[in-house]
Amino acid sequence: MSGPSPGTALLLSPHLDDVAFSCGGIAATLAASGWTIRVATCFTRSLHPATGFALACQRDKGLPDDADYMALRRDEDRAACRALGAEPVWLDLPEAPGRGYGSAEALFAEPLPGDGVAGPLAKSLGELMVATRPSLVLAPQGCGGHVDHLLVIEAVLAIWAGLPDPPALGHYRDTPYVIRDPAAAPDPRVAAAAPHAAKIALDRRALSAKQAAVACYATQLGFQFGGAAPAADAIEALMRREAGDAGGLAERLLLSRPASHGRREASWPTGW
Repeated sequence: MSGPSPGTALLLSPHLDDVAFSCGGIAATLAASGWTIRVATCFTRSLHPATGFALACQRDKGLPDDADYMALRRDEDRAACRALGAEPVWLDLPEAPGRGYGSAEALFAEPLPGDGVAGPLAKSLGELMVATRPSLVLAPQGCGGHVDHLLVIEAVLAIWAGLPDPPALGHYRDTPYVIRDPAAAPDPRVAAAAPHAAKIALDRRALSAKQAAVACYATQLGFQFGGAAPAADAIEALMRREAGDAGGLAERLLLSRPASHGRREASWPTGW
């Protein structure tokens, strides 16, 4: 997967774990091939002390009421990025429970009319793309339909379409949603903008790095997977399933390619 001239990959994570759970094998492989990997998480602002549904989400993870949940998660993300060979970048925006989404059902429904995060999110991501000048961007597909994932997709597609010299853009399969529902579909906007399906073959080193990164998110493992050992097993089982009948290990992406009028060809790593 190493390109002829490795560059910078900007991997966009709505929450502090999405990239590691979803495309950690790709991240680790690119890093080992000489790429500079930046994992930019969009919603990382501390809500301390937490109240309402944000506090309920914290309690779901077994944490005391006075814990700074997002500070703990940022520490986990720092360790996970180290395992992947990546640099963490944290945008100072609140997760949906801190923006008025008051139930689990609300997280998977339409954005609230009063949710004003779309503008600041697009501004921050646009500035980040200009500052980092990535040759490759990876963002969610929106499998599962979490509102934060869908807002990141909306911002990324709008920014990418407006760039005069856009980078290669891929969309990863949101995990653990695709573990729970293998048939989970991407957001229609992604399906329309990224018609090229790719299966990225990975090796045991990529699996080990991904499992090590996933294990760093200790606050999430019990809630999302049932514990550390089940998480490692689930990640390997998913990568084997994504590889299909050919066997081995893989992660799958949907790829966008820039239009040819006045734009450079996307700089894809070899094999994509």
